[in-house]
Amino acid sequence: MKVLITGAKGFVGKNLVANLYNIKEGKDRTRNLQIDEIFEYDIDSDSSFLDEYCKEADFVFNLAGVNRPKDQSEFMEGNFGFASTLLDTLKKYRNNCPVMLSSSIQATLIGRYGESDYGKSKLAGEELFFNYSKETGAKVLIYRFPNLFGKWCRPNYNSAVATFCNNIANDLPIQVNDRNTKLELLYIDDLVDELLDALEGKEHHCEYDGLDAVEKLNGRYSFVPTTHHVTLGEIVDLLELFNNQPKSLIIPEIPKNSFAKKLYSTYLSYLPKEKTIFPLKMNVDDRGSFTELLKSEKCGQVSINISKPGITKGQHWHNTKWEFFIVVSGHGLIQERKIGTDEIIEFEVSGDKIEAIHMLPGYTHNIINLSETENLVTVMWANEALDPNKPDTFFEKV
Repeated sequence: MKVLITGAKGFVGKNLVANLYNIKEGKDRTRNLQIDEIFEYDIDSDSSFLDEYCKEADFVFNLAGVNRPKDQSEFMEGNFGFASTLLDTLKKYRNNCPVMLSSSIQATLIGRYGESDYGKSKLAGEELFFNYSKETGAKVLIYRFPNLFGKWCRPNYNSAVATFCNNIANDLPIQVNDRNTKLELLYIDDLVDELLDALEGKEHHCEYDGLDAVEKLNGRYSFVPTTHHVTLGEIVDLLELFNNQPKSLIIPEIPKNSFAKKLYSTYLSYLPKEKTIFPLKMNVDDRGSFTELLKSEKCGQVSINISKPGITKGQHWHNTKWEFFIVVSGHGLIQERKIGTDEIIEFEVSGDKIEAIHMLPGYTHNIINLSETENLVTVMWANEALDPNKPDTFFEKV
């Protein structure tokens, strides 16, 4: 399959092209696709390439468009005008391959979009594509995208999310006029997944009820079924949590497919080099060190413990708290004794065979470095972050 992407250097184009190359080069084998050629076309491309690409393409993604012109008239020229050129070139070579159009929710011309020149140009492009399909029989897939976000999106341009991510990541001020303003947001990976579905002939279809896409099997439009409705205030609050993570060590909740998970990945893509690395507080003494790595409000914390040769650490027990000890380097012995008894259970552990050992509630426990020369390195997970006001930790030798 030969795929043409117009607007290949734009936000969506760069992400789509990168993922197409993953498939073409065999790095992504999750798709039932054979990509033979990827034709990248953009505003600075030699116009003669468009003829060559339109002659050869088996599928066209038309992502080219204008959204920040110097003059409003450029909307129609850049959005409708280029779409006409593209379709005329395909007709010139009698190439009736499927063609996708990147439109916008603004094309509904509803509410605040009613007088949008951008929306009018996008609506004109849609009708052009529908008429092209009637004339040629070619399959057209018209997507009305809401606000987009994700890695490589240009800040201080036309995405509030990109601007907020960039500015907060770089300690720059942001301006929020109304925290309650609600946005419908589409994540770039969800968008790319849908476009790859379209390549496989598995695109989703819908009709529009006002601004809302209603899924219909034979709907006139195509759409991405996963979007997120969030307020500006919610976005900013999450970004402040992410920005504070190196200090708090707390990882916010980021469930699968949640907006928070996608926003966190987006935010990280704007971090400058100096904020990509951050120090951790090592609690060091003559026995070795103990360092908290990550914390969670609901899922405990992870720490790293280093014991010097011959050293015993621990010698305490908990009522409710419990832990995993996972030795990743060195040779040691873990002992646990049930409080009020002489019963001791022991586990010889080594970084050569990584195992997770439960530190049981109501059992005093320790960890002994059996080596005379090597440090013992242990990853420790506790089911709750340390609360200095209620540590639930009581000294008692095993």
